[in-house]
Amino acid sequence: MSYKDFLNPWIILPTFLFALFVVPVIWIIFSLFGNYSDNWVHIYNYTLSGYIYNTALIIIGTSIGTLIIGVGSAWLVTTYNFTGKKFLEWALLLPFAVPPYILAYTFTGLFDSYGTANNLVRDLFALPNEFIFFPKLRNVYGSSIVFSFTLYPYVYLVSRMAFINQSRSMLEVGRTLGYNKFQIFYKLSMPAIRPAIIAGLMLVLMETISDFGAVEHFAVNTFTTGIFSAWFGLYDFHTAKQLAALLLIVVISFLILEKYSRRKSRYSSGSNVFSPIAAEKLNGFQNIFASLFCFIPVFVGFVLPNIQLGYWALNYKLDFFNEKFISTAWNTFYLAITAALICAMLAVIINFSIRYKKNKVLNVMSSFLTVGYAVPGLILALGVSQLLVFMDNLIFRDYLNFILTGSIYGLILAFIIKSFALANSTIESGFLRINHKIDDVARSLNTPGWKLLFRIHLPLLTTSFLTSMILVVSEVIKELPASLILRPFNFDTLAVSTYIYAAEERMFDAAAPSIAIVAVGLLPIFVLSRLIVKSRPGYRNNDNHYQSY
Repeated sequence: MSYKDFLNPWIILPTFLFALFVVPVIWIIFSLFGNYSDNWVHIYNYTLSGYIYNTALIIIGTSIGTLIIGVGSAWLVTTYNFTGKKFLEWALLLPFAVPPYILAYTFTGLFDSYGTANNLVRDLFALPNEFIFFPKLRNVYGSSIVFSFTLYPYVYLVSRMAFINQSRSMLEVGRTLGYNKFQIFYKLSMPAIRPAIIAGLMLVLMETISDFGAVEHFAVNTFTTGIFSAWFGLYDFHTAKQLAALLLIVVISFLILEKYSRRKSRYSSGSNVFSPIAAEKLNGFQNIFASLFCFIPVFVGFVLPNIQLGYWALNYKLDFFNEKFISTAWNTFYLAITAALICAMLAVIINFSIRYKKNKVLNVMSSFLTVGYAVPGLILALGVSQLLVFMDNLIFRDYLNFILTGSIYGLILAFIIKSFALANSTIESGFLRINHKIDDVARSLNTPGWKLLFRIHLPLLTTSFLTSMILVVSEVIKELPASLILRPFNFDTLAVSTYIYAAEERMFDAAAPSIAIVAVGLLPIFVLSRLIVKSRPGYRNNDNHYQSY
């Protein structure tokens, strides 16, 4: 790429965004090469091993839980017919709408010593107040349960698509060899979809290690709680960055593994003619088992927490639409819609630039722009905060006060970096459905790039554009760590309000913002449920190719 190319507007914008997205992450990594304070020495000697141990235990527990729930339910809904299957195959996505920290808050209200569930057991059986039926969940094991029931849809989605694209011939081979249902699943289906499972599992693990709200509420010391404590407890920003750098190295390792596994994934049959799996009817005990196996994750991950939230809200007759709630909701939706609109527009421009210029360097830079989704919000907040301080000192050094630092702009930037991948994947798929002959005709008529984009491409991308905004809005509203750290003074979001109420054990007050978060989180579920219906065998043509979200 020559220097003249950099003067082209279709090159300038992606290059600028590449620098803007990557610099905060690079700053965090380079903190490892700086000086180490006494706080770091203390953390290294006394608490770092605990952070590593607890994080590792949660990762192992969550991996086992999501694999069992996600792969098992995906196998059942794609291979067998059982009671409630058509409802459950999309209802299994509902826990996507419940962030881990909200499930942690509701589990506390349900299963604590004097929570709703324990009180109900004592009342039903006339037991003394000292009797505790349900064990405590405020520990590593409780954290693993929370993550398993909220994050398994990642594994469920990729596994389901991989199972759907397995040919009927594979099952016929298994039956010819005399395999039973479990042997066909374990010996034939599982090895074939292993790359897809690993890809989904890597997404789960990245979400797990980046969580702050759930582990902090359960009083479990992990990397994220350690970073937060170093910054706001010890007031040591540099040590917080160094801890974040260590966690970021782990995330990058997971990301590389996920990319490697995705490269080996196959989502279609090896034969030229696709023969969908004929679902087998289950009866008796097997039918009951399949229905319960798929229903329990929906009940625990979605129905149960919403029952608890509804109980708090209705039993205590809270005024949902008071001034505080309306102000917080306005802040949240303003941020979410702004970030979603910018993300969608940037994704359109960048994908069009790649398509229009056909430049390999742009392809490489575009792939780096999507890495932000894998970066924990807490780490991203640290990097963005340092970037804003640098820009204030560089541009506004003659002013007495900081202009960018502590403003809403940092929060929006963090949301854009974090959520750009969601918008980009949808917009990219939309561009792939546009015939390249349209571009060739436009070039032959000397049509300017901007006219081609706005008059031809954008009208064809309307559905993709709106879908990408829905996904980003849902993600932004649920995001807690970045909002908690980068928000301006006296500026709360729904996620921050929920966290503050839960930290003060004001669980009844947390009901309204939690319900609002879950309600908005249902929007992408409806989008995904439509894709699930369209992906059923018999609905699609054999030459169509679908990818999971």
